[in-house]
Amino acid sequence: MIEWEKLLWLTSYIIVSAGLSAFGAHKVKVLYTYWKHRKNPPKALEEFAELPVVTIQLPIFNEADVLGQLVASISALDYPKDRLQIQFLDDSTDETSQACEQYAQAMRQQGFDVEYRHRSNRQGFKAGALDAAMATVKGEFICIFDADFEPEPDYLKQTIHHFTDPQVGIVQARWGHKNLDFSLLTRLQGILLDGHLMMEQTSRSRQGEFCNFNGTAGLWRRCVIDEAGGWKHDTLTEDLDLSYRAQMLGWRFIYLNDIIVPAELPPDMDGFKSQQHRWTKGSVQVCKKVLGKVWRSDEPFMKKVEATAHLTSNFANLLTLCTLVLLYPVDFLPVNSWQKAVFVDLPVFLFATVAVIAFYLTAQGAQRRLGWLQTIPYIPLFMALGIGMSINNGKAVIEALLGQESDFVRTPKYGVNSRAQAQASKKSFRYKAGKSLCLWIELALVGYFGHLFWMAVQKEQWGSLPFLALFLGGFLYVSLSSLMKRFSMATFTPPEPPSKGPSESEETEVVVA
Repeated sequence: MIEWEKLLWLTSYIIVSAGLSAFGAHKVKVLYTYWKHRKNPPKALEEFAELPVVTIQLPIFNEADVLGQLVASISALDYPKDRLQIQFLDDSTDETSQACEQYAQAMRQQGFDVEYRHRSNRQGFKAGALDAAMATVKGEFICIFDADFEPEPDYLKQTIHHFTDPQVGIVQARWGHKNLDFSLLTRLQGILLDGHLMMEQTSRSRQGEFCNFNGTAGLWRRCVIDEAGGWKHDTLTEDLDLSYRAQMLGWRFIYLNDIIVPAELPPDMDGFKSQQHRWTKGSVQVCKKVLGKVWRSDEPFMKKVEATAHLTSNFANLLTLCTLVLLYPVDFLPVNSWQKAVFVDLPVFLFATVAVIAFYLTAQGAQRRLGWLQTIPYIPLFMALGIGMSINNGKAVIEALLGQESDFVRTPKYGVNSRAQAQASKKSFRYKAGKSLCLWIELALVGYFGHLFWMAVQKEQWGSLPFLALFLGGFLYVSLSSLMKRFSMATFTPPEPPSKGPSESEETEVVVA
C-alpha cells in the first residue's frame, strides 16, 4: 500500500472511530443524568376528584394468538366501566377479525362501552387506524395498547392522576418482557431494550429533554394529539414523530419506569429483524422531518444537542458498516503505532466499549439486585448481536436517507412465553416477518470474517482475534438464526395478505359496530 492509501485508510479509520466514540460518549452523559435523577420519580400533583373518561384504543392486525390475553387484561382494569370506552381498531385479513367481533360483543355484555372498527384496507397502517378512530373518541384521555401487552389492573389508576398537571400531555409506562427466558435471542433483546427503556427514557424525562412515546402502554391527553396535528403516516414511527411535535408545543412528557406493562419480545430472528428495520428506518425518517425544526426552535441549546443524539443514534449502524471495509487488509493496519493507540484506540475502547458496557450493566442493576453481575456473561453476546444486525439496520438507514418508502411490517406475535409452553400447546409459528437479501449478505460476511480470523491466526496477530471474533460470531449467529427459522420453525404458512392497500385516492371502507 502506497503512502497516500495508508493516509486515506488512517483518516477514514479515525473519522469512523471518532463517530463511534461520540455515540459512546453520549451513553456516559445518559448515565450521569440517570444517576443524578434516579431517586426523583415523578409524582402526580394531586388526584382527580372524579375519574375522567378514558378511551382505550387497541390497534390490531392479524394477531389472533395474543388477542385473548389482551382482552382479559383490559376487562380486568380497575376503573369504572362508565368512565371507559374501548375501541377495537382492526385491520386484520384473517380469522382475527371474527375473534375481535366476538370479544367486542362479550365485553358489551359485561357492561363496557365498546366500539369495533374494521377497515377494508391498511391505508396509513397503524397511524391510519389511530387517526381514523379519532372521530368517535369519547374520552378526554386516550390509552393505547398493542395486542401483545398485558397491563395490570391498577394501570390506569397509577397513571391517570399525573394529568392533574395541566401541562402534562403524555404519560408513558415501561415495557416488561413476558418471554424474556424464551431463548438466548429474547434474553439479548431484553438487555438491549432495557438500555432505552430504563436508562434513556428515565434520564431524558427527568432532565426535561425530548422523550418518545413508545407507541403503546401510554396515555395521551386527547387535545394534545389534535393540537400537534394528529397521527401522520409519512414515517414508520408515528409515535416518535407525534411525540416531538407535541413536546415542541410545550407539552410535558412523564415517564414512569416503575409502572411495568409486560409485552412479547420477537422470539425468532426474522421477527426481530423486521422490528429493528422498522424502528431504525422510522427514526431516521423522523430525524429528517423534525431535527431542523428542533434547531430552529427556542428550546435550550443542550436540549437540542440531546435531541440530535436521540434522533441520529441509528447512524451508528452506518459507522459499523464502515468498519467492515476498514478491517481489511490486516497486513496494513498500523498496529504498532503509539499515536494510533493513544489517540484512536484508547478513546474508542473507553467510549465505544467500556461506556457502552457500563450503560447496559447499569440498566440491569437498576431493575434487580446484582442484575448487572448476572448480565456480565452476556456482554460479548449482545455486542456480537448488535454487530450482526448492522446489515439489516444499516440498510434501513440508507433507505430512509434515500427516501425509499416501505410498508409498515407488523412484528409477528405468538402468545407463548417459553419453549416448554410452545411445545405443550403445539402452537405453530404461523405469522411470518418479511424477508430480504440481508441474509445472503450476512452469510457472505461469515465467510469474509472467517477468512480474516484465519489470516490473523496465521500471522499471530492475537490482539485482533477478539475483535474479529465479535464480527464473525455476530454475523454467524444472526444468519444461522434466520435460516433455522425458515427451515424448522415455520410449520404453517397461511396465504400472504396484500402488502399494500388500495391507492391513496381510494376511499377506505370502515365498518363500525
